[in-house]
Amino acid sequence: MIPAFTSHLPLRSSATSSSLVLTYKALRRSRHGGFLVSRPCSFSIRAVSDGGGPPAVSTVKISYTELKDPGANILDKIERGFGSDGLGILSVSDVPGYAFLRKNLLRLAPRVANLDEKVKKELEDPDSRYNFGWSHGKEMLEFGKPDILKGSFYANPVHDNPTTDLSLIKRYPSYCGPNIWPHSALPELELAFKQLGKLILDVGVLLAHHCDRYTSNRLKVDGGSSLQEILLQSRCHKGRLLYYFPVQSCNTGSDETKSSWCGWHTDHGSLTGLTCAIYMKDGVEVSCFDPTAGLYVKTRSGQIVKVTYGADEIAYQIGETTEILSRGQLCATPHCVQAPRSEASSGVERSTFALFMQPDWDEKLFFPETINIHEFMVPNGYLTFGEYSTKVLAKYYGDTA
Repeated sequence: MIPAFTSHLPLRSSATSSSLVLTYKALRRSRHGGFLVSRPCSFSIRAVSDGGGPPAVSTVKISYTELKDPGANILDKIERGFGSDGLGILSVSDVPGYAFLRKNLLRLAPRVANLDEKVKKELEDPDSRYNFGWSHGKEMLEFGKPDILKGSFYANPVHDNPTTDLSLIKRYPSYCGPNIWPHSALPELELAFKQLGKLILDVGVLLAHHCDRYTSNRLKVDGGSSLQEILLQSRCHKGRLLYYFPVQSCNTGSDETKSSWCGWHTDHGSLTGLTCAIYMKDGVEVSCFDPTAGLYVKTRSGQIVKVTYGADEIAYQIGETTEILSRGQLCATPHCVQAPRSEASSGVERSTFALFMQPDWDEKLFFPETINIHEFMVPNGYLTFGEYSTKVLAKYYGDTA
């Protein structure tokens, strides 16, 4: 395998600028005449602070105006963000109405987490592996440890009842079950959740069209469905409002794992929409005091980089399902979230939202002979998305299916 990053260019600094820019010479893979060839490309990694913060990569950015144009010349941006040498993530800017809807929902996350314990118990759904309603400490991530550092509220922003077929609800409870809303305890949550989730989905569908343009095989699966068609037809989309509990003690040692707030994982759906997080302390919104905190991505070469995007931008990450269906042309990457570690960050909480856009439960995933990262693949065979995701969820929730 050709490594994604082959050489370092010299670190450059300017007398008039305190930021440092490090440029990597990368190899972009492409097929030519049946052989794997490479050509150089580059992107910049910029220090996030003058105080020795970690290098951080800004996402490839597409404007909403560009995205709305079906024939826009943005396929190079799709390749740089989602291609084999990309970070598996890009962002969309200037989406009308997004800034308000983001803050409107994220400010509710601490209120969900601080509901009465009896109310939160009523919002739990063990049958769905806690994939509807409230979930805390149920998910197993790295080293088999329960994830107690964050709480989540899950719901389908499009369908309150994806199906009435009881056999499907029993077979795929994580997708086919009904939403559970705190109508009495927090009635404003439902509308705020659905409004933001539907907007992120609508923008994601526009992005999917350009992903389809980029992939040469149009993601042909079981009748030739494109990524855009898969997302439009699906009843499986799932929103997740996340609340990261306040950091109570800070360890500034350099050996602390980068996955201290959310363990390393790769999304298994088609496309994940992400908001930029809001940080709060004592009920007041604050800037994050620690430049090392935030989202980290592991590249194809194994390098770990911090990823940044604007507060009013929606980030989109490729999931494993799209990598499978695109035969590796669109690439998913492992990622994690690091908590603040500075003393000033003690008591800081984090709220964010993710929308997992994914195929319907009966969509067939045809596996190629080989693919990079999928432990549940069936070489030259297929699983439905429901079957595939059941295996993935069993891994993360410590049970078998």
